[in-house]
Amino acid sequence: MSRVLMCPPDYYGIEYEINAWMSRSRQSDRHLAQGQWRTLKSLIEMTGATVELLDPVPGLPDLVFTANAALIFGKRAIMARFRPPQRQPETPHAATWFRTHGFQVEEIPGDFSFEGAGDALFCGETLFAGYRMRSDANGHQELGRMLGCEVLPLELVNPHFYHLDTCFCPLAPGQALYYPPAFDDYGLRVLEAHIPDLIEVSSVEAAHFACNAVVLGKTVITHIGCDQLHAELLQRGYEPRSTPLDEFIKAGGSAKCLTLLLD
Repeated sequence: MSRVLMCPPDYYGIEYEINAWMSRSRQSDRHLAQGQWRTLKSLIEMTGATVELLDPVPGLPDLVFTANAALIFGKRAIMARFRPPQRQPETPHAATWFRTHGFQVEEIPGDFSFEGAGDALFCGETLFAGYRMRSDANGHQELGRMLGCEVLPLELVNPHFYHLDTCFCPLAPGQALYYPPAFDDYGLRVLEAHIPDLIEVSSVEAAHFACNAVVLGKTVITHIGCDQLHAELLQRGYEPRSTPLDEFIKAGGSAKCLTLLLD
């Protein structure tokens, strides 16, 4: 059984603009957002997973996006070092939660930006790491040395896909979703060379955050409007589920961004 960290959206809102999706003139509806979050939580729990809760904090509207808090490796929590100053106060709050729940809290050496499991995703034994927009490639190399694993940096070139988990989603060893226009040519060659079964997501469904999916065994949970992807997943033996998450897409996040796998 999986464990997933989530944070209730009690203080979620568009209070600043730090990515291409955010606009303070296009505010989220807090009541709607809370309902969408609860439905996602219920879908996750229906898979048999346990949802752990990080307490929300006034003034930290993006704390709801727990994927960015850290990279989990066994009982080690490699903490985020956020580039945007608006998100930097999230780290000590999350670190306290990890310590009190039995994790060894660590930081990447140096002064590198790193945004947790938003930019660092394992596919099999290999860690794929997005850089340029919010995380630094040199920091990912330090991360590889810390964890003793192979790290393959992938440069992100489209500001609407600023974290790796917005355009790349491992499903199983050797199998992943991806949106090719989010990567430079070298990054595409790296993906093609190391992942035999790459499932391409269309531009329309990528804009619906199709790659920002929660994968729990054979269940794949996405925002609505990803019917083509769901059909492909069904053919591969997966059980796709969809739920509206548009209130969170206003801030540049969807299902995966709202969760952090603790296993």
